[in-house]
Amino acid sequence: MAFFSEDKFHFRRSGKVRNIPTSVNVATLMFGLIFVYIMITLFLYLTQKHVASYEVVQGTISGNYRYSAIALKDEEIETSDVSGGITYYAREGTKANVDMVICSAGAAPSLTDHSKSSMVTNLSEEDMEDAKSEMITFAVNSGENMFSEVYSFKSDLQGVILQSSTSEDAGKYVRGSYTAPAPGFVVYSVDGMEGLTAENLTKDDFNVGSYQKQNLRLKSSVNAGDPIYKLVTNDVWALCFPVDDSLRRELEDVSTVRVRFLKDNSTFSAPIEMVNGADGVYGKITLKTSLVRYVTDRYLEIELILNRAKGLKIPVTSITERTFLEIPEEYVSLNEDTPSEVFLTRETFLADGSSSTSQVTASVYSHDSENGTYLIDPGLFHPGDYVMAPGTTRKMQLTGDTVRVIQGVYNINKGYAVFRQVNIIDENEEFCIVDPGNIYSLSAHDRIVLDASRVREDDIIKG
Repeated sequence: MAFFSEDKFHFRRSGKVRNIPTSVNVATLMFGLIFVYIMITLFLYLTQKHVASYEVVQGTISGNYRYSAIALKDEEIETSDVSGGITYYAREGTKANVDMVICSAGAAPSLTDHSKSSMVTNLSEEDMEDAKSEMITFAVNSGENMFSEVYSFKSDLQGVILQSSTSEDAGKYVRGSYTAPAPGFVVYSVDGMEGLTAENLTKDDFNVGSYQKQNLRLKSSVNAGDPIYKLVTNDVWALCFPVDDSLRRELEDVSTVRVRFLKDNSTFSAPIEMVNGADGVYGKITLKTSLVRYVTDRYLEIELILNRAKGLKIPVTSITERTFLEIPEEYVSLNEDTPSEVFLTRETFLADGSSSTSQVTASVYSHDSENGTYLIDPGLFHPGDYVMAPGTTRKMQLTGDTVRVIQGVYNINKGYAVFRQVNIIDENEEFCIVDPGNIYSLSAHDRIVLDASRVREDDIIKG
């Protein structure tokens, strides 16, 4: 006879009672089941393929057309006629008028009594604002290893003070003075590239690392024949940069571009043309404004802002390639119920020389209506097989000439990898723009594999 109490089973056997603690057995059993479940789940998780996905969106891509462009200007270098000390009056970047005093050389500047009456002894409010502007500009742009800039800053301040103290006709009275022979922007540096034109450019000219510029204001004295300043005499100037075949094709029908100066993020529209340099083709942008901003710069970092194509935006890493068979339309029977499938008649020759025909259902990966061809999976056929035209005896052998390599991505909307062809119409280093007009391709909001190298066709994908 057996009976149970609240937490134990009691069995009477051969006159003895045995107590079995049921609560311990149930707990152990439950723990064991949970442990087995966790281990199985962990095993399945570790053995399944986990890949990152990307949701296809409509969009455009930005061009990475950034260049270190060479600024070409009409520059005239003025040299000293004598040897001796030099004093600069005009500030760099100033638009000088004819006969404006730029500097004096040869001896310490001295004035006649007549000229002293033409001098201003105190800085005006405008001069003070100019001096403050120079200080603020230097403070904002200063940094480590800018020792030469300190001397340029000092010369700029001296130029503000001296120019404010010099009347317009002071060139008649300042001994050894040099005045502007023509209107132009004053620049106090030379680099040996003043005579450069777009037609004699070479790739070596764009080696910014080897560029050297001589700051003329660092000298306190000059010798006869030394350069003392230069004038940029024309407001029209140009930016030149090397172009590759891809950019040249893109700009074939473009006459005007928008260009952004990375120095200050200013943006301008200007005419562009392709010119033949000494060793290649170069882009030339002609500007008629804003020279005052960049008159002292030889190299300028610019970005071309081009109208890019619109379409479906996908990562470059999603692109892969697959091999397909290209079958003419006359060898295909359409599946009226499923447009993405077609029927084909396959003829295979056996080892004894006899032939065997069979019907094959193939998924369509692409249909080129213009050329009248379908792309199907080559795995449905063997080397040397034939495909027969429906209702005729005409047949075509599948050889290497019918093989096509197609770019595409892996669509994972249904939880497994399905190859979809894409037609790339624009791209940069990170993204591609593909044509959305193909029913066998992609649509907005499709999910695709982010890294196509990690999967194969029909792989089960666990996101």
